[in-house]
Amino acid sequence: MVPYFVQTINPLPPFSRFGALIFVLWRCRGVAWSALAKWANFVVECTRMDEIEQLREQIDRVDASIVELLKERMQYVHRVGEIKATDASALFVPERESAQREKLVKLNGGVLPEEALLRIYRQIISCGYLLEGGLRVGYLGPEGTWSHQAALARFGESVTLLPFPSFSHLFNAAERGEVDFAVIPIENNTAGFVTQTMDLLMASNTLRICAQCMQSVQNCLLANCTREDIRTIYSHPQVLGQCKLWLQQNFPNAEQISTASTASAAKMAHAEADKGAAALGSRLVGRLCDLQVQEANIQDNATNTTRFAVVGKQLTRPTGKDRTTICFGVPHVPGSLADVLLLFKKHNINIYCIDSRPARNISWEYLFYMDVEGHELARPLQSCIEELRRGSPMLKVLGSYPEL
Repeated sequence: MVPYFVQTINPLPPFSRFGALIFVLWRCRGVAWSALAKWANFVVECTRMDEIEQLREQIDRVDASIVELLKERMQYVHRVGEIKATDASALFVPERESAQREKLVKLNGGVLPEEALLRIYRQIISCGYLLEGGLRVGYLGPEGTWSHQAALARFGESVTLLPFPSFSHLFNAAERGEVDFAVIPIENNTAGFVTQTMDLLMASNTLRICAQCMQSVQNCLLANCTREDIRTIYSHPQVLGQCKLWLQQNFPNAEQISTASTASAAKMAHAEADKGAAALGSRLVGRLCDLQVQEANIQDNATNTTRFAVVGKQLTRPTGKDRTTICFGVPHVPGSLADVLLLFKKHNINIYCIDSRPARNISWEYLFYMDVEGHELARPLQSCIEELRRGSPMLKVLGSYPEL
């Protein structure tokens, strides 16, 4: 339809009326293009939403399949638990889990983030423990300690986690069967061996290392007072050692007080905030104890990592990629330790680390803790240990377990 004002231009010839129409359209071109662009965007958005909806339907379909497969998997797990119950077989089988881990990594082919995939399966396996009868796992408490976080990372959230006030209490509970396993720190890549747990492991007649896990440790300064008011810093001795240089540079005059755990340190810092108390520990323990994070990642080593051991009464079978921890003594004569080292060289066995500790029953005598490659039941380490046992006044294998 021709606009009214165009009609009133008569008596113009038809060509002139057509020109007037073109003129009007030209003047309205901006509005027309804007309307056309909005329509095009609307069409694109509708198409995009339709595609998203279709993809979400596919995701829902995959989710339903995953749930059905998980239900089927758990049926098999439950049946395995029933069979194990007939002969009291172990629920936690580190060598089986090590093989599963390698298989999952190969199946993934690098598509999914490896750590994320393994975390997902950790919870699936943890649910399996529950269906097979359940596990009780002890750790150095209270809740929020690095030991607590390591236990969660190793066993998942479907096991019963029990805190203990000290390592001695924890070992006693494991020896008496109050817990199936204990998760303990044994080595830090900055501070070295955790001597207290290694000594308790050496003294135990029934407990041995069954498995291990690595826990990245990012320590924080936790306090409800200002940095300027801090006079006392509480923490576990290992954490104080991991932050030694930072403490010297930032709080050279503050009193450092060792506690049984980072969680107990945080509780003391909270209770004594008006006296200038602070603690070193994780963000989690700070949140649980209502403490402010004054500074994060204060450990001297940016890659600060603690190796935790799973301690129990069962023997882990060889996997082909194992680590063994041993404790031994040597005659108090020149070259005796060198002879031991040459023995491992003779059998072509790699030594990961070695440390010494005073013997508890003989003054000025020392025992050596050593981590080596291999399994005590598989050659060549089996032959090496047999030979070492013949020449050593004392030798104890503290455990063979899968290498990570």
